[in-house]
Amino acid sequence: MSGLRGNDMDKEGAHQVVRMFQRISAAINVEKGRLSELDGAIGDADHGITMARGFSAVTKRLSGVDCETSLPSDIFRIAASTFLDSVGASTGPLYATAFADAAQALAGKESLGPCEQADIVEAVKSGIKRRGKGDRGDKTMLDAWIPAAEAARDARQRNRTAVEMWEQVLAAARTGCESTKSMIAARGRALRLGERSLGHIDPGAASAVIIIAAMKDSFTET
Repeated sequence: MSGLRGNDMDKEGAHQVVRMFQRISAAINVEKGRLSELDGAIGDADHGITMARGFSAVTKRLSGVDCETSLPSDIFRIAASTFLDSVGASTGPLYATAFADAAQALAGKESLGPCEQADIVEAVKSGIKRRGKGDRGDKTMLDAWIPAAEAARDARQRNRTAVEMWEQVLAAARTGCESTKSMIAARGRALRLGERSLGHIDPGAASAVIIIAAMKDSFTET
């Protein structure tokens, strides 16, 4: 079994996405100090604070949404606009675009099986990549999201269960995040540091891993 509850989940998609954002917000809040510490080495030391603020605003806004009359795409659309309004840093537009793309990918869908969950990961990656115009190897959050999306796509092609897929996705994201330690920043605020950015994990990649881990827990809970 995938950890999803089969036909019981047919109209649970909106509830699942709301719970997903709640888990992400809680996880980011726990790790915001570490994320800001990572950011302090190569940026403005505010990544954890801004991410926590953004996801807190999203969960607050979603608390007033009627999931019985909403689709998963509606939840992602609300999250996109709320995150953009709440986070003025460069991360705001990136994740706002990611969530808007996820909303588009899920248009009309009520349930979220492994294929739809893979679509979410792919859409988030594509939105961030398009908006930020970055790529793998730039020492950004894409170094976690791109391998995560590749793992999701591979799992879908192999007809993996949700649990198997998310294990692959999270492992790929963690490996990608760790790889940023040996990179010289090619984009973002760390770009100005040049070779001094070597030896430091990118905070955006680190927060991406936290987000993906929370997504995994949300979509595989029994």
